[in-house]
Amino acid sequence: MPDLDLVIAPFRLEDQDAARTLILAGLEERWGALDETLNPDLRDIARTFCEGLFLCAWHDGALIGTGGWLPRGADTAEIVRMSVARSVRRCGVGRRVAQALLAEARCRGLRRIVLETTSTWADAITFYRGLGFTVTHHAGGDTYFVLEV
Repeated sequence: MPDLDLVIAPFRLEDQDAARTLILAGLEERWGALDETLNPDLRDIARTFCEGLFLCAWHDGALIGTGGWLPRGADTAEIVRMSVARSVRRCGVGRRVAQALLAEARCRGLRRIVLETTSTWADAITFYRGLGFTVTHHAGGDTYFVLEV
């Protein structure tokens, strides 16, 4: 499937409900149920990411992708909350959001990006490896990655 015409922009306060809804829908789809108490950071995305970056991917006025990073030390950030609407997966949305996150991390002088995902989530593992991340270890059912930027 070809890449979609996207606008990738920093999170705005008015994006709160759409971003939260998109991310929670993806989590519910993945796990079959949703416990919103496990996701308190999504109640106020602007506050959660005030020291990091949260991006929104838009297509034809609809929010179809998100991703962010949070600082984890002087030169390290952790990618979190990558989510793409089911209807547009495998259209390059996640890749473009991730590339924009990495580009901004480089601009801000970060040298290392880390992330983790569930070890049974084969598509996510393949996706992150395709972006150049390498597995550092496995623990507690999760796979941990690093990318030197």
